[in-house]
Amino acid sequence: MGILNGLKILDFSTLLPGPMATMIFADLGADVIHIESSKRVDLMRIMPPYDEERESYIHQHVNRSKRSLTLNLKTPEATKIIKELVAEYDIVIEGFRPGVMQRLGIDYETLKQVNPKLIYCAITGYGQTGPFSNRPGHDNNYLSVAGVLDYSRHQNKKPVAMGVQIADMAGGTMHAAIGVLAAALHREKTGEGQFIDVSMTDAVFSLNLLAGATYFGSGHVAKPEAEILNGGTFYDYYKTKDGRYFSVGSLEPQFRKLLCEALDIPELIDSTFNDSPYTQKRFKEAIHDAFLTKTFDQWLTVFNDDFHGCVEPVLTFDEACEHPQIKARQMVAEVPSENGTQKQIASAFKFSSSPPVYKHIGAKLGEHTTEILQSLGYTTEEIAQFEANRILV
Repeated sequence: MGILNGLKILDFSTLLPGPMATMIFADLGADVIHIESSKRVDLMRIMPPYDEERESYIHQHVNRSKRSLTLNLKTPEATKIIKELVAEYDIVIEGFRPGVMQRLGIDYETLKQVNPKLIYCAITGYGQTGPFSNRPGHDNNYLSVAGVLDYSRHQNKKPVAMGVQIADMAGGTMHAAIGVLAAALHREKTGEGQFIDVSMTDAVFSLNLLAGATYFGSGHVAKPEAEILNGGTFYDYYKTKDGRYFSVGSLEPQFRKLLCEALDIPELIDSTFNDSPYTQKRFKEAIHDAFLTKTFDQWLTVFNDDFHGCVEPVLTFDEACEHPQIKARQMVAEVPSENGTQKQIASAFKFSSSPPVYKHIGAKLGEHTTEILQSLGYTTEEIAQFEANRILV
């Protein structure tokens, strides 16, 4: 059934932040209806690679276990259907710019008249207020405005385009999920619903915890490759003889000792990140030079399963899938599909008695429209009329 069985969610979002949040909820047992339209293209639906039916694998992943309902939200009939759904599906997640849902007549103030217990979460780039509230943006824009990227780079080098969308997922997805669950707990206690304003820029700004504490406490502004955890110390990545990399995080004395012994630089065991810049530089150069003496595979034999000094290989994604820890944690799931199953990244939650549930891969556009409308009491003839009037598009 899933630990969140009973939670009923209408998902109006596209791209990554909202859909990943509702995927988490669906994995944990929530009933999620994804409201879509062929007139509003979701980049996740058209992003390659595709299966043999031209369905995007990315969309099939991030929208697994959700039902798809297509509606032309600009029609009064669609507004009526949404209001009927909100009587039961009392959590709404959307990712439109501020004001869009109000123009469609399905904003929080309108829908809470239908269901006062409604929890309504709006995920936007910059939030519902402020001079940037209506400004478009993407992950790298939010990281830029939030002050994350400037000190997350090498000196005199440009910021790196992240492989993982930090603002979208650590910012939008996780803060939306936590906010909705907190609001649901509050509703259990008080019966009150509420509006949740999630700004991805706010969320990633809050991740500047170390830089923020340092700045507000001492006035020090974090600089590229100058802090304890951004390459200003030996805590960094090191190139091997054949051009691959290892991560070194051996900050504590006992781990640093193991590192120096493994690299055959015992004279530097006592170096710490509190030492002078000269000593730090010398220590880092020594680690750099040591790693260049062996290939990636040779270092794997040194930093093996018996080594407990916080040194790990930088793996490619396919290598990560085969890592014994990832396999032991069952982080690759077999999700039901029309042709059997499809491999996808599994839920990271491990509950003792409520395992995640994977009902099916992401649905085809509008796949469950008839089913959902019939559950609201609409007849076959009425649904056919909706189709003829292009309300279900």
